[in-house]
Amino acid sequence: MAVSQQVFLRDAMRRLNLTRDVFAARIGVKRRALDTWLLPEGSLESRAMPEVVQRFVTEIVENEALLSKYAQSAQSGPLRDRIATGGKHQLLSVDQFTRETVEELCSLADIMQPIARRQKVSRVLEGAVLGNLFFEASTRTRVSFGSAFCRLGGSVCDTTGFTFSSMAKGESIYDTSRVMSGYVDAMVIRHPEQGSVAEFARATNIPVVNGGDGAGEHPSQALLDLYTISTEFSRLGKLLDGAHIALVGDLKYGRTVHSLIKLLGMYRGLKFTLIAPPGLEMPEHIVEQVAKQGKHVIEQTTSLEKGLPGVDVIYATRVQKERFEEGQDGSFTADFQVNKAIIDRCCGPDVIVMHPLPRDSREGAHDLSVDLNHDPRLAIFRQADNGIPVRMAIFAVLLGVETLVQHSMRDVTWDPPSHIGPEDAVFHGMY
Repeated sequence: MAVSQQVFLRDAMRRLNLTRDVFAARIGVKRRALDTWLLPEGSLESRAMPEVVQRFVTEIVENEALLSKYAQSAQSGPLRDRIATGGKHQLLSVDQFTRETVEELCSLADIMQPIARRQKVSRVLEGAVLGNLFFEASTRTRVSFGSAFCRLGGSVCDTTGFTFSSMAKGESIYDTSRVMSGYVDAMVIRHPEQGSVAEFARATNIPVVNGGDGAGEHPSQALLDLYTISTEFSRLGKLLDGAHIALVGDLKYGRTVHSLIKLLGMYRGLKFTLIAPPGLEMPEHIVEQVAKQGKHVIEQTTSLEKGLPGVDVIYATRVQKERFEEGQDGSFTADFQVNKAIIDRCCGPDVIVMHPLPRDSREGAHDLSVDLNHDPRLAIFRQADNGIPVRMAIFAVLLGVETLVQHSMRDVTWDPPSHIGPEDAVFHGMY
C-alpha cells in the first residue's frame, strides 16, 4: 500500500461520505476493529488491517458504480421503513432484509450490549406492552423476547400453548390477532403451522414478530446467529465474506437453518457444506435461492468426516421429531454426533461451534455433545446471550425508538456479575 492504512481508510470514508459507524457496517466489520486500524501505527492498540479488507475497500473506491452503491445517499429513511413488509412494520421473514439493513441492525445490537450485559438500563419502551403468544413449546425464544422488551422499559403478557388460549375453543387466528391488538402494542408469535404467523400479521397493524412458524422460518434466531458469527469473527480477525460454513443435522425441518442460510447468502463468496442424514436434506428451493444470491459454493454430504475439514463455523441442529411424518425415523446415528473427538480431528483451533438450542443431551440422541462444554470453540451460550441485544434491536426498530436508546441509558443501581457464565471469563471484555 503506497499510503498508510489510516490515510487509506480515512480517504475511503471521505469519498463515501460515511461516518465510522456506517463505514464499518458497509464493509462488514465491527466498529472497534475499524478503530484499531485507524490508530497511529506507533500506538500499542493499533492493528494491521487484513488484506481482504484492503482489497474490498479498494474495489469499492475504484469503481464508480460500487462507490455510488456504498455511499450514504444510497439508502435513506428509518430502518423500519426499509424492512417493512406489505407497508407494515413487522418481521416475518429474513427475505425482508438486504446485507446493508442486516448490518445496520447488528450495529444497533452493539449499542444494546451494555443494557444486555446489565451495565446500563433504558426506559424507551416504558408504557408499551408486548403480547408473547406461543402456541408451541419454547424456553429461550419466549423468555429472551420478554426479557429484551422489559430491558427497554416495556412489560410483557404471556400465553403458552393452545390449551391456555381461546383457540382451544375454536377461535380463529384472525379473531385472536385482532382482539390481542387491542390489548398490546406488539406481538411475538410462535405457531406449529407454517404460514400461520403471516395470517396473524394480516389481521393487525401493530408490529408482529415471527417467533417460529412450523418448518418455515425463525428470522430473529437467524439474525442473532449471524450477529454471533460476525462477533466471533471480529474477535478472531476474520471476515464473513469468503467464509466456509457447515450446516449439520436436520436441515429439512430445522427452520433456523432455513433462515440463516438465506441471510448468509447475502455475503460474498461463501462455501456452504450441508451435512444431513438421508431424508433430512435442505429443501431444494432454499438451496436454489441461495445459489442465485451470489457466487457461492454449495456442497451436500451425509458424512461429518468429509464435510467438516476446513470449516470456519459448524452450525449443528437438533432432530425436529415433532415435525416428522408418521413412521419417519426420529434420531441420528452415533457417527452423526458433533463431538470433541471429530472436531479435534477435522477442524482447527479457531472453528466456531454453534447450535440454536435446545440440544438433546439424553443418551442415544447423538445431538451436539456435552463433552465440548468447557471448550472455548463452543459458542452456544454466547450465541444464546446474543438473543437479548438482537431482539432489543428488533423491538427498537419496529417501534421507532432506535435513535433514542443510546441517549436514554443510565447506570444500573444493582451489582451485576462481571461475566454471565462460569466459562465466560476468558471472553470478558471481548464483546
